[in-house]
Amino acid sequence: MAAVSEKIELLGGIPLFSGLTESELNTLFQHSSIRKYEKNTIVINDGDDDSTLYVIISGRVKVFLKDENGKEVILNHMVAGEYFGELALLEQVKRSASVITVQPCQFIIITSTDFIRCVSTHHEIALRVMRNMSARLRDLSAEVKSLALQDVSGRISRVLLKLAQDRGGRLIITECPSRHNLAKMVGSSRETVTRILKDMEKRGCITISGRTITFGSNFVAD
Repeated sequence: MAAVSEKIELLGGIPLFSGLTESELNTLFQHSSIRKYEKNTIVINDGDDDSTLYVIISGRVKVFLKDENGKEVILNHMVAGEYFGELALLEQVKRSASVITVQPCQFIIITSTDFIRCVSTHHEIALRVMRNMSARLRDLSAEVKSLALQDVSGRISRVLLKLAQDRGGRLIITECPSRHNLAKMVGSSRETVTRILKDMEKRGCITISGRTITFGSNFVAD
């Protein structure tokens, strides 16, 4: 377990809290807790009454829903520095999706009471949360539009771009979801996703090596 000073430094490195002083970060840390989860552990369930903010220190999580037939729909993948649960903090509503770890994860856990106390004296944090929620709504709107108007190839291109990170001027996905999970994210079958990825690689749009995908210079999102 990291020393307290290291945990506070981690907290300050998260964009949501980047404007706080060391003293303020220390106060916030004193009213938070650190929690570890193993891979494939449910963090929250759709419909839970829990009103806690989860900030990812390390690892990756999957956000998903299940329909009445038990079919899983993947909404997002989140990594270190991102957070979830802010809507329940502000409105005291039930959880609107489930979250499961896809890697061993470590979280900073902040309760609704402590978060609101922090926001009351640091309005910029509230603004950051609002901007983040607005961005997520835009993403959701774009996803709905994509499902309605784009073909499977276009939806796969969109998801790949969303997962990619800029590494020295090149777009790379270091841990791409499985073909099965990609299919859930784009509303298609595993076989179709595999075929389209192979075609993209054949055309030089991407290079696949294990779970790493490197984008070629001629990659164009449909």
